[in-house]
Amino acid sequence: MRGQNRLCRMMRSPRSLLGSLLAILFVATGAIAQMASERVPELSGPPTEMGEVVAEPIPKWVVDDARKERAYPDQPPVIPHSIEGYQLSVNTNRCLSCHKRELTQESGAPMISVTHYITREGQMLADVSPRRYFCTACHVPQAEVRPLVGNTFRDMSEMGVGQAGSE
Repeated sequence: MRGQNRLCRMMRSPRSLLGSLLAILFVATGAIAQMASERVPELSGPPTEMGEVVAEPIPKWVVDDARKERAYPDQPPVIPHSIEGYQLSVNTNRCLSCHKRELTQESGAPMISVTHYITREGQMLADVSPRRYFCTACHVPQAEVRPLVGNTFRDMSEMGVGQAGSE
């Protein structure tokens, strides 16, 4: 009987209770770590040596400089020339040396859309908006490669939808 009272008093004191919980937590953590080591593979490296994989040749860029038809309204135009070696950073944008509004007459390149000069708030700027500065976020060059994913896109005209006013 005396032992039971002593145990009850120990459990009532916050220090004893905290010590008991820490002891249980310590034992449980050790048990979990021991079980996990049996299921988790070692991270010391691959079990077998990796073989060499033959790399496919780098695709050839389409460089005919012909404007491509867009598949849907508001599609960003594709880049019809190689951009290899073009510098595109926070400080430099090689695309703008031909496509900027002031330079298109001498370069013969199409001017970038006026939407590229408008901020998110709708304010017109004298220079390209910072959110439109990195061209390759939307515009991409084309290469002769097989598609990675099948494409079932069909234009509306192929689905029997006619031009407005053609009826």
